[in-house]
Amino acid sequence: MVPTMRSFVVSLSEFAAGRDTPRAFLERCLERIAELEPSIGAFVTLNIEGARAAADRSTERWRAGKQRSRIDGMPLGIKDIIETADMPTEQGSPLFVGWRGGRDAATVAAAREAGAVIVGKTVTTEFASTEPRGTRNPWDLDRTPGGSSSGSAASVAVGMVPAALGTQVLGSILRPASFCGTFGFKPSVGGLNRGGSFDGLSQSCDGLLAASLEDAWTAAREISARAGGDPGYPGLAGPMEPPAPQKPARLALLETAGWESASGDARDRLLDAVARIRSAGVEVVTRKGDAAVEKVETELAEAGPRSRRINNWEGRWPLNVYRERDASGLSAAALQRLEAAEAMTLDEYHGLIRARARARETYESLAGRIDGCITLSATGPAPMGLDSTGDPVFVVGGSYLGIPSLSLPVFRVAELPLGLQVMGFEQRDADAYALASWIYQILL
Repeated sequence: MVPTMRSFVVSLSEFAAGRDTPRAFLERCLERIAELEPSIGAFVTLNIEGARAAADRSTERWRAGKQRSRIDGMPLGIKDIIETADMPTEQGSPLFVGWRGGRDAATVAAAREAGAVIVGKTVTTEFASTEPRGTRNPWDLDRTPGGSSSGSAASVAVGMVPAALGTQVLGSILRPASFCGTFGFKPSVGGLNRGGSFDGLSQSCDGLLAASLEDAWTAAREISARAGGDPGYPGLAGPMEPPAPQKPARLALLETAGWESASGDARDRLLDAVARIRSAGVEVVTRKGDAAVEKVETELAEAGPRSRRINNWEGRWPLNVYRERDASGLSAAALQRLEAAEAMTLDEYHGLIRARARARETYESLAGRIDGCITLSATGPAPMGLDSTGDPVFVVGGSYLGIPSLSLPVFRVAELPLGLQVMGFEQRDADAYALASWIYQILL
């Protein structure tokens, strides 16, 4: 199939004019769920009755001209690593089947305050890590949708919802966005309040999989306005409406550690995009001609292995207590991560954190000289099979650096989607969005 996404923000004027309603919009989404969910498996749980009631309340607000926000009535999927009061939060684990915390996570509470319609919980890999839980790629049911935000990406790709919350610690928003052909937005670290999200490692960040750039920004910004960022972070800031496209003066093309493992077609698509950007009057520098970019590339070469070791140490708890409770309920991958963590020392972790801080300082030194960086979102289209979520080598750098990153569905390889990644600078998410918007227009 060729999936068709369903944007919400394009309907706002129709709601205001009374030519469409949030309830009617929801019903169109539910039709897609009824049609395609049996084959794709994007959701763990649905709350259709609750969604219809919320959509009816939103419809009345729009009719009265008292809508709460630009996402009032927006159907949302919630990655099943994020708590919801009205549905279980199972974390992709048999240890938590049916588990309810009795509360909404900060992002979910904020979305409801803004009038959003929570449709259901989308499939996550086990504890938002490596073990897949059966969701299929809507472009080819024999291929992975990516992960760990597997169900969020797949549900958006086929118009089941216009946007879904995801989380990323390595590549769990941008990689599934690339594989499923959606837009992905990972804000700066700490950009969205992760209270009630069980993806709590130091590189983790809540973000959006969405049908358009406008849907991604609008949902993220309305949520941040009500929930703020993680404690100690300023949170996603900028205009409530999507920032206007901004042409850059200079960009950097990053190869990252993924360049050699990328398919020839994927590299060709990226280099073609670079040529088009240059033809629009933008300078694009690379490691070959810029010493500062070369230093960043050197740091990013270790982003993957260092990130995994950081995650292993930080994830020792609660995996150790889960093992004591019932080791048979943990995947082999989870037990291997725990074993690696228990072989580490605190001094090793300190060294990794210092190395990450140095990498972030090195990358930040580019600010002012360039307006952002571009690279691929994946080594190629989604690989065959459901036993893996694919290689995050291209997108782990954005998590390691703590910067805003976006995946734009602008490439096709063998009729399958592949994303272009746009990387900005920490806490300057609106600038990164404006840059991504300009690039998307150029490459359409």
